[in-house]
Amino acid sequence: MKKHRHLLLAAAVILVLLALDHATKWVAVRYLRDTGFSWQSWGDLIRIQYAENTGAFLSLGATLSPALRAWVMMGLNSLILTAVAAWLVFGRSRPLVVPISLAMILAGGVGNLIDRFFRDGRVVDFMNVGVNFGELGSVRSGIFNVADLAIVGGLLLLLWHEFRHPRVLEREPGVLKPEKPIFGEDSKQD
Repeated sequence: MKKHRHLLLAAAVILVLLALDHATKWVAVRYLRDTGFSWQSWGDLIRIQYAENTGAFLSLGATLSPALRAWVMMGLNSLILTAVAAWLVFGRSRPLVVPISLAMILAGGVGNLIDRFFRDGRVVDFMNVGVNFGELGSVRSGIFNVADLAIVGGLLLLLWHEFRHPRVLEREPGVLKPEKPIFGEDSKQD
């Protein structure tokens, strides 16, 4: 029963994030594309501008040949997302943070995959963050979207959980136990 509730909540997270991702991309296409409009806030900390990305995160893979890029960005991503979905649905029952993390990763991946299928292999991006150091220049992130935020947020949440609650592997008694102690009072050095 607990797993069923977790899956329902994960499905809700996926639907909300997909809707938010595609609503914000629709706004970006409608009001930012072809206008050259750019908006900055808080001393250029946040910048809104339209971009289309043929690569992955930070345009990785954008220089691949079109056929290879399509296979990697759509084919390989589809396989990875299928594995994440299988882990979410068929994996053993875990604390709520795990299915929520997986749902965030899945929603972001599917959101960008939908873009790639319907936008000729491109993903709509429109957010950018950075810090301006005056004459020294600025440090800026790559341009991204809500789907990217969901993926990164899900990965960070999953990593946080795994580091806070490391799993103990279940083993048969004595399987990895050495015959003689290596260190300690009972060990003898020859």
